[in-house]
Amino acid sequence: MPAILTRQHPLAMSNQTRGVVRLRIQSPRSISTQMVTALLLILLMLTVLPQECSCGQHEKRLLNYLLANYNTLERPVANESEPLEVRFGITLQQIIDVDEKNQILTTNAWLKLEWHDYNLMWNVSEYGGVQDLRITPNKLWKPDVLMYNSADEGFDGTYQTNVVVSNNGSCLYVPPGIFKSTCKIDITWFPFDDQHCDMKFGSWTYHGNQLDLVLNSEDGGDLSDFIMNGEWYLIGMPGKKNTIMYQCCPEPYVDVTFTIKIRRRTLYYFFNLIVPCVLISSMALLGFTLPPDSGEKLTLGTYFNCIMFMVASSVVLTVVVLNYHHRTADIHEMPQWIKTVFLQWLPWILGMSRPGKKITRKTILMNNRMKELELQERSSKSLLANVLDIDDDFRHGNSAANPASGYIRRSAYSTPLSGRPATVEETSASLPLSGTQRELQTILRELQFITSRMKKSDEEAEVISDWKFAAMVVDRFCLIVFTLFTLIATIAVLWSAPHIIVQ
Repeated sequence: MPAILTRQHPLAMSNQTRGVVRLRIQSPRSISTQMVTALLLILLMLTVLPQECSCGQHEKRLLNYLLANYNTLERPVANESEPLEVRFGITLQQIIDVDEKNQILTTNAWLKLEWHDYNLMWNVSEYGGVQDLRITPNKLWKPDVLMYNSADEGFDGTYQTNVVVSNNGSCLYVPPGIFKSTCKIDITWFPFDDQHCDMKFGSWTYHGNQLDLVLNSEDGGDLSDFIMNGEWYLIGMPGKKNTIMYQCCPEPYVDVTFTIKIRRRTLYYFFNLIVPCVLISSMALLGFTLPPDSGEKLTLGTYFNCIMFMVASSVVLTVVVLNYHHRTADIHEMPQWIKTVFLQWLPWILGMSRPGKKITRKTILMNNRMKELELQERSSKSLLANVLDIDDDFRHGNSAANPASGYIRRSAYSTPLSGRPATVEETSASLPLSGTQRELQTILRELQFITSRMKKSDEEAEVISDWKFAAMVVDRFCLIVFTLFTLIATIAVLWSAPHIIVQ
């Protein structure tokens, strides 16, 4: 029984062997035999279990040993007079966007920084075979490498990942990020243009005598995992190390600059921009190949003149539409003919309507009749005001007759000692006001002011809405007219041609 157990793993024993063990344990034996068997099983299990099960305790002990007296502000070099070498590389994942207007290149990339920290070294045999650790970067010293030409809102677009520390003191830091870098876009040869966008990385506070950046690869950026862009073709991403003396500081500063060389894919622009322009130019040139006596030169020239007239007219009318759309009641007053044409009859002809305002021939005639009645009423009020020598707006005159005004007004026809009719002001000023009446009069004036402002605001909003609706009407009218013009002109030219399709 012991011989069988020492030659085979207990988990790899056959069902027959397990049955034998079970039968022998369950068979009537002496107590000493059972104890020996149990001890052998326990000893076998201890010998075959993996030793890494206690690795967590070793890592804890190792972290306490490394970080107990570790100072994150200390530059990890044995000799402070020598610079710390940091190997730097980049892996380009994707070109997200090229903003020609704002001259910003947006990319997805991984940075790769490697350096040696003499404070993070240990003997593997003393810590259960632990060869590397993952430590959060805020507990270790790491180089403050940033992208100099960043256009990101937070300037640094990297994600702070853990630092992989090996037993020999080497540190590996690979932060991914979305980088927005400034790029001078030159569109002189659009759409056949190439763009060169730089991504300049360097330490922000350590100069070249303290921190030395070294290119991780002479080929530049790593493009093995690059995802192709639909608009731009990646030519290459070379890298270069530069040592520059800035005006701010006497020490030299080292940076690594990667140049993303991209070329615009012209297939889309070829079929949607170049081919139509070439066809139009070819049609214009082919007109010179026609015989003068064929009569087709005049027809082709007429077609091009019609197209040019339509384009010019559309531009002019577009300006008119935008002008109407942005007019307000403060700077423009809508004439009556515009109201009649663009707010009533033309919308009715085009079948347009406004929310809450149905435009029909009956409503147009009814609105015109109501306006005529309002004009007649205003003229009659003005005539009565001239006869009675009072203000046309009764809201201002009624304040004197109101008990809240505090005045006891006499009749406008009362005759004082002077022999002439007393005016409203003279009559209302004949008696003084009490304190409560003055307050009520002040409140009344404030209410009248607020009411007038609200009414004026509503009128201005209505005028702006009328201008915008007029712009919509002009737009709809131009759409219909130019569509009909294009169809009629095209059909007329094709109909006048001697043949269209040659078989």
